[in-house]
Amino acid sequence: MLTINRPHARNAIALDTMAQLEKALDAAEGANALVITGAGDRAFVSGGDLKELNAIRTEDDAAAMARRMRTICDRLARFPAPVIAALNGHALGGGAEVAVAADIRVAADDIKIGFNQVALEIMPAWGGAERLAALVGRSRALLLAGTGMVLEAAEAERIGLVDVVLPAPRSARAGARWPGRWPTGRQPK
Repeated sequence: MLTINRPHARNAIALDTMAQLEKALDAAEGANALVITGAGDRAFVSGGDLKELNAIRTEDDAAAMARRMRTICDRLARFPAPVIAALNGHALGGGAEVAVAADIRVAADDIKIGFNQVALEIMPAWGGAERLAALVGRSRALLLAGTGMVLEAAEAERIGLVDVVLPAPRSARAGARWPGRWPTGRQPK
């Protein structure tokens, strides 16, 4: 299990977190499945760490940070075994982008998910918009990303953004148990 462990910052992705994710993905090669979740129950991932984003002074540095996280999300999407996002808390902005990089999204019934980057006057930069369109269709993806609409778990499941919704305490545990249900060896993607 890969846990984003920054509950004090709602599991926001910082530069150090990116380095840890890269190492964790390297170490997970050969696994028959991978579960990604967030520490605590407030957030799966809340997106990029805004304190670090505010410290960026050049467009090149901002683009480099976005490219790095895009590469990490691409690695999740291309991981040679099933990737399960156990949404134990809200998945907003970049958190939604990480979630849609997974093959399966198991959500607690009390979470919210949304591509709300537009509130910061930015657009999804980690590959989430394309992955969102593949899941829910182009028109709905434009609506969600363009307006920043945030969905309850049940609505996200209804439109195909989330695959399974479970009562809150069970969602992360269920996501963690699923890899044991996969046969050993690599799964076709």
